[in-house]
Amino acid sequence: MALAWPTWRAVRVWQRNLAVFRKYSLPSLLGPSIGEPLLYLLGLGFGLGTLVGTVRGQRYVEFVAPGMVMSSAMFAAAYECTYGAYVRMMHQRTYEAIITTPLSLEDVVAGDVLWGASKGTFNGTVMLTVVSLFGLAHSPWTLALPVILALLSLLFASLSLVVAALARSFEFFNYYLTLVITPMFLFCGVFFPVESLPRWAQMMAKFLPLTYAVEASRALMQGRPSFDVLLPLLWIVPPLLAAFLLAARLVRRRLIH
Repeated sequence: MALAWPTWRAVRVWQRNLAVFRKYSLPSLLGPSIGEPLLYLLGLGFGLGTLVGTVRGQRYVEFVAPGMVMSSAMFAAAYECTYGAYVRMMHQRTYEAIITTPLSLEDVVAGDVLWGASKGTFNGTVMLTVVSLFGLAHSPWTLALPVILALLSLLFASLSLVVAALARSFEFFNYYLTLVITPMFLFCGVFFPVESLPRWAQMMAKFLPLTYAVEASRALMQGRPSFDVLLPLLWIVPPLLAAFLLAARLVRRRLIH
């Protein structure tokens, strides 16, 4: 059966997930999506930063802060659309229950992707607020960061749902989180400039979307936006659309035999 485009009813799936989230919102905020990036900011930014000095003319903590904001969104979207989506898809049978209503399977996939992206954007915005309270965001251009957070979160929500549709157990996610998400966290300019990496790692970083999100957010927080750092964000859109369509196809193949 050919894929159909999702409709406005996908919002109903988003609303359902929001209602469930309200019951455990505090543990979610204290988990890996916000808690770990905040600890990295405090431990590396303020701790290691006292030894490092300046990077690109900034205090190290100011250099690290934009990457912590973006990685917080990435982790939140990735966790929600792997573990969370897998539970809804395979254990709770939520997907199967919803498609007995007028909603299509594409509506369910779109609603789950929107939910994962919403969590990523929300968590990233919370992290941005914390960073601002520490006095690490000086430019009014910082207010534009939620747009980048939303775009990045949509991408990782879609990619993660592809993984969830392929997974046969929770252990499968270890490959994705260890071999895809963690390398992005380490080699996309969060903790040190990409140009300081070996040549092969610099080439790899050019193909990773988090690199462009971190560079753009760093430029905005410094008050130095330019087309050179903002236009590359458009390269996130094609893989985002491809990942969503692939997720919809894989979920359909898994649930509708």
